[in-house]
Amino acid sequence: MTRRRIYLDHAATTPVLPEAQQAMAGALTLWANPSSPHGEGRAAKAALERARATIAEALGWRHDILFTSGASEAVGIAAARALPKRRLVGATEHDVVPYHMGESATVLPVDTNGLIDLDALDRALAGEPALVAVQHVNNETGVIQQIAAIAERVREAGGLLLADCAQSAGKIAIPHADFIAISAHKFGGPPGIGALLVKDLTTLTPSGGQEKGYRRGTQNLPGVMGMAAALASGAHRDVMPLMKALQERLEAGVLSAGGTVIAAEAERIPAISAIALDGTSRDSLLIQLDLAGFAVSAGSACASGKMKASRVLSAMGVPAAIADGALRLSFGPQTTKTDIDAFVSAFAAIAERRRAA
Repeated sequence: MTRRRIYLDHAATTPVLPEAQQAMAGALTLWANPSSPHGEGRAAKAALERARATIAEALGWRHDILFTSGASEAVGIAAARALPKRRLVGATEHDVVPYHMGESATVLPVDTNGLIDLDALDRALAGEPALVAVQHVNNETGVIQQIAAIAERVREAGGLLLADCAQSAGKIAIPHADFIAISAHKFGGPPGIGALLVKDLTTLTPSGGQEKGYRRGTQNLPGVMGMAAALASGAHRDVMPLMKALQERLEAGVLSAGGTVIAAEAERIPAISAIALDGTSRDSLLIQLDLAGFAVSAGSACASGKMKASRVLSAMGVPAAIADGALRLSFGPQTTKTDIDAFVSAFAAIAERRRAA
């Protein structure tokens, strides 16, 4: 009998929800270009704008929404075209953020919980206005950044705040920021679609083309409608209390087996846990768990395949013995207590084999 595999890597990509699949299938009948002036184009345009309104309502956003191919492109647009000349970036951001913010960007240090050092932020903000990029929820540890305090400081300094909300949108309330990047495949929408939420379009240099002249290219109507349906369903938001119970169950089991929970004292989203087994390499853990039927990751899906040290954990000062054996587990609406118990059992068996070796 083939053992059922257990998927615990929802922070990388989570299954497309039935509501999103249905919306996308319907959108495929509206095949015309939303920018075309004829009747078919106008019908597609109307569907696009209905989806935009649905997304705004689901996120509680009262400003502009520019559709992109995902959060990476959204971050790139803001980083390249926000009006301030200076760039500040958190030390634990997703790899795409420092890439787009540029090598000259000032890096903001974090404490052992991965939280931005606010005194260092104050010092960095002195001078001409800056665009500050900070993740709302860290994609490797699940730590929720103190965005409200950061936003207040950035605003008082005359700067602009870019919040990467790829891991929080559709799950918890998005923060107040000047720019917000989201990606549909993190909350049950299809891959290849996302958005840049913009508080004030005048703070962003236009490029011409579609999306009010701020993003070139034909809009992905099936993707947009799938994203809107996924957000409107509330599927990930509604299971946050369940995920909290799953997170607690997992981490109690990991600790009992002799493992470590990273950033355990910080406020974290219930959908992500970072754990480690001291003295065991993550490569070995990933192979053993995959063979046992568990899909987990060693951090960001964009970097985990490279098997190099986590920049996030290094910035937090996590000891190498722990960081080298760190895994990210992330949950979705389909995750059950049975899944968690099975993982804990497999993790405990690996830990026992290591002690016996």
